[in-house]
Amino acid sequence: MTHPPRPHLLRVPAPAAPPTTGHLLFADAPGVPDPIEVNSRWLTRGGRPWFPVSGEFHYSRYPAGEWEEELLKMKAGGVTAVASYIIWIHHEETEGRTRFDGDRDLRRFARLCARHGLDFIPRIGPWSHAEVRNGGLPDWLLARPCTPRTDDPAYLEPVRTWFAAVAEQLRGLDRAHGGPIVAIQVENELYDQPGHLLTLKRMAQDAGLSAPLWTSTAWGGVQLPPDELLPLYGGYPETFWTEADGGWPDTCRKHFFFTHQRDDEGIGADLRPTTVRGGDPVPADRYPWATCELGGGMAAAYHRRPRVEAADVGALGLTKIGCGSVWQGFYMFHGGTNPAGEHTTLQESHATGYPNDLPVLTYDFQAPLGEYGQVRPSYHELRLQHLMLADFGHLIAPMRSVLPEDRPTGQHDRDTLRWAVRADGTSAFLFLNNYQPHEPLPDHPDTAFTVELPGTGPVTLPSTPVTVPRGAYFCWPLRLDVAGLRLEWATAQPVCTVDVEGRTVLVLAATDGITPELALDAGTVTSVTTPSGDVTDIGGRVLVTGIRPGTGALVEVDTADGGRAGLLVLDAATARTVYRGAAWGAERLVLCPDGVVFDDGEVRVHSPAAQPSFAVLPAPDKAPVVAGAAVRDARDGVFTRYRVVPDGAGTAGTAGQAVPAAVPVLVRAAGPAPETVTGVLGRASVPEDKHFETVAADYHVDVPDALLDEPAGTLLRVRWTGDVARAYVGDTLVADQFFSGRVWDIGLDRLPIDALRAHGLRLRVLPRAVGAPVYVPAPAGETGAAASVPYAEWVTVRSWTVRAG
Repeated sequence: MTHPPRPHLLRVPAPAAPPTTGHLLFADAPGVPDPIEVNSRWLTRGGRPWFPVSGEFHYSRYPAGEWEEELLKMKAGGVTAVASYIIWIHHEETEGRTRFDGDRDLRRFARLCARHGLDFIPRIGPWSHAEVRNGGLPDWLLARPCTPRTDDPAYLEPVRTWFAAVAEQLRGLDRAHGGPIVAIQVENELYDQPGHLLTLKRMAQDAGLSAPLWTSTAWGGVQLPPDELLPLYGGYPETFWTEADGGWPDTCRKHFFFTHQRDDEGIGADLRPTTVRGGDPVPADRYPWATCELGGGMAAAYHRRPRVEAADVGALGLTKIGCGSVWQGFYMFHGGTNPAGEHTTLQESHATGYPNDLPVLTYDFQAPLGEYGQVRPSYHELRLQHLMLADFGHLIAPMRSVLPEDRPTGQHDRDTLRWAVRADGTSAFLFLNNYQPHEPLPDHPDTAFTVELPGTGPVTLPSTPVTVPRGAYFCWPLRLDVAGLRLEWATAQPVCTVDVEGRTVLVLAATDGITPELALDAGTVTSVTTPSGDVTDIGGRVLVTGIRPGTGALVEVDTADGGRAGLLVLDAATARTVYRGAAWGAERLVLCPDGVVFDDGEVRVHSPAAQPSFAVLPAPDKAPVVAGAAVRDARDGVFTRYRVVPDGAGTAGTAGQAVPAAVPVLVRAAGPAPETVTGVLGRASVPEDKHFETVAADYHVDVPDALLDEPAGTLLRVRWTGDVARAYVGDTLVADQFFSGRVWDIGLDRLPIDALRAHGLRLRVLPRAVGAPVYVPAPAGETGAAASVPYAEWVTVRSWTVRAG
């Protein structure tokens, strides 16, 4: 006789003692509305548990004229707080000439955050890292007889002046004056000088900087001044700072397991003395688990060029919530470009004694929003999680993370199921991760779970065991109350809620390979109807099985208290297109695979499609309108789908003209690859500039007049092989990339248009030496050494403003 497999078991302990309060020196000034406070386990805002989502965006690496739209993209992606290093060398490259103009206009950037309801987190340094020259310290400072990053008075004197300049820019933008600044970070990755960190905090306060939260990075066994700085943690799916031949680091692998270990000793380890470590880890029982550097991507160094995929970012982010995070902070959320220096280039390099050679210009970081504002798959992955936190973060934040008894034996255990629960004793969220980069995890057949909740008893789900497919990661709700309905469980992830014709609808995302199942507490419902599948009453529960997820999979429920609720189960692909925002007089869902922003009640769609489409729920009374286009509508399940048909449809490109293909013309074939030169730590260094003049393959690309007349939103997308590629207009370097197999995008509107008309665009590509000590991910690293540009294309992303009809 064959017995069914035993469910995976997790026992939630009895509720713990209340969190410690009043011991941390963080608080808003008296009288500030919705005051921010911190206890030992979570943050509150206005007395309610608060689960912030922060995303890093370096204003000084992006054109000021485009800041506002990019901030709106971040907000639409679920970011609630924008973090940015205030990079000293970007502002005061020449001593005494401190610039806050143009792309360096810190005050304007902070005020734009405030305008759109985004919190702001300045990371004031003075040392930032950020893969910037000298970690952001100006050359003139390093030329002084002083010891940086210490309490040396000769160092503190210019720092005091710098802090005063920053404070002047941010004056009146603190929360006491209605401003957006919720936190300020001092220094970065300084692990063994708590006294200096406290000195910097006091100096910043004396300069006039103010925030309810003062923070510090906390990885690497950091020592902090007790209760003065909130420790923030990180975790990346890949690294550029480890060795070329070191394989996938264990410090990255650990982030795909559920654990209560907060520290990541790998971040910044290349800049710490190998024989010196910080003190005891920060006591976890005094501070909540907050993060500021979960990897939204990863930079590429010359010697090590990792690729980060969307699932790497999504799985890591969701796993951290399951581990106990109460603040999701991503670095980078938005890529950028290093500004041109007045005296030198401004990237981290071997030339300045740092262990990594970075590209001169690009700081794309493979981020969810790219160097030119490209919307990437990782943006959709994270938005799905952030929508969940927007609606349910106040429930999740106070919930403890609990691990099962049967869990992986170590970081190389790929067979044991990885899961955890956030629970408060009566309800819970079950988190599972069956994904990690580089080393696929197996399917887990016959999987079911029993979670014993001390307040409400055990819950076993699903009703029939399922196979958890390789690559899956998800969150399932247990005993979740929504609009008078108790959802005992769902084998689908909560996304968000929306009101539709008096019915509160909970949107859920199915997991590929797992048929969704909903179990409702029979005592909270009077009727349940489903467009597909079956509804069965079993032991005090109403079970909905066999649902076919999609835009029409709305399960309608009348609740026992006389209300109306709904459960909309979207398939996984459609769920990744969900946006929610205020549009045309109401809160609405918008389904769109492209970029969407909500601005002053209107919607803008950023799409490369000739006829972009989007679906809306609830639909407005009148079809929306778009200038210069017709809007056609059709039913799409319970949504209304709109298609934008430009006037003169059938033509492509700017101004309705067909755009010729991008044709890279070979002007000069590559010579032999330069001999590899090593620098700091024996790591390979970027080839010298002279090699781009002598042995690089040289290609010429003509830019069509139609694109030169209206360059906004157009990229040259290049597929290439080799080692290092640089783009020039005349003699000016305008873009660069190290080869890793990724496409190379070059933003046309960032280029000097008049010079581009005269000279066109030159692409110079160096070949990679056979056996060079650099890491390039397979399969690109095995086949892509020759210098070649086989293909390029123009990609134009147009912006369509959709107004109320």
